[in-house]
Amino acid sequence: MSTAYLLLGSNLGNKEENLRQSVKLLKKIGKVKKHSAIYETEPWGFSDERNFFNMALSLDTSLNPHELITEILKIEISIGRKRQTKQWVAREIDIDIIFYDELIIHEEHLTIPHPLVRNRRFALVPLKEIAPNFIHPIYRQSIAELLKECPDDCEVELLHEPSFDISPN
Repeated sequence: MSTAYLLLGSNLGNKEENLRQSVKLLKKIGKVKKHSAIYETEPWGFSDERNFFNMALSLDTSLNPHELITEILKIEISIGRKRQTKQWVAREIDIDIIFYDELIIHEEHLTIPHPLVRNRRFALVPLKEIAPNFIHPIYRQSIAELLKECPDDCEVELLHEPSFDISPN
């Protein structure tokens, strides 16, 4: 069994419902061990008046990283995500694999750890809530240390605990 740290984000439609549906489907491919609260965050990398709802979770899974990303892409499509040619756009759901155990993978369609995590407060704040001492396998710093050094100044506001069932399955 491996542990994947995932970041979920939504800024289109019913954002909290999109997160709820994502968690429900993720629980079919692994066991949710920990989860953060939901945070409201400004879009990163593009302008949009619609803020994101973000949350992080750790998922124990028997899927390897390639199987996991395949299942995640299916979940995103089932919730209404349509892939765009532009990298950063508004979307119903985005599920990123931030870490998978301590693996380092650099392939055309899969990069783990997520290459931009140390520059994104919207990822580091919820990750710090569930895994402050997890050590980034490349930078050899904890999530808490990465957050202290993060150059991003985007607003990340704590909203509330999820109002949906996220208990371990």
